[in-house]
Amino acid sequence: MTIHHARTVPTGPRQSVELDSDEALRLLGSVSLGRIVFTRHALPTVRPVNHVLDDGDIVIRTHEGAALTRHTGQAGTPGVVVAYEADAIDPDTHLGWSVVVTGYAHLVTDPHELARYQAVLRPWVQQTMDYAVRIRPDLITGIRLTTTDESPDA
Repeated sequence: MTIHHARTVPTGPRQSVELDSDEALRLLGSVSLGRIVFTRHALPTVRPVNHVLDDGDIVIRTHEGAALTRHTGQAGTPGVVVAYEADAIDPDTHLGWSVVVTGYAHLVTDPHELARYQAVLRPWVQQTMDYAVRIRPDLITGIRLTTTDESPDA
């Protein structure tokens, strides 16, 4: 077996500092790309997507044939359980943050809301995205990766 490292691992240990939910959501809202995790054929599935944060909810766009569109469209109240993860971790220093939100996802069905999300959330893939999915967070966790000599409040 051959192990290849694209970059050298930084020297010095790192520490993981827990974030409160407000700070975690603020950081999540500062980036536009994340990963949605949902169940497909009884197995976890992960897809990279772009998002907007709207009044504490995460909104992504999707298309008619997508597995997530089908699952959320068939779900009753409160929706389908999903996880959403976003981060900003420097590949050289391994410093940054990571946030995971777990909650219920459902299709946005109100035409005015859908039109608003279509205007502010541009897909980054070349595909027609006629649907939007809203994730209502139930559990918000996050960590900040710092050097051991860095103050947790920095």
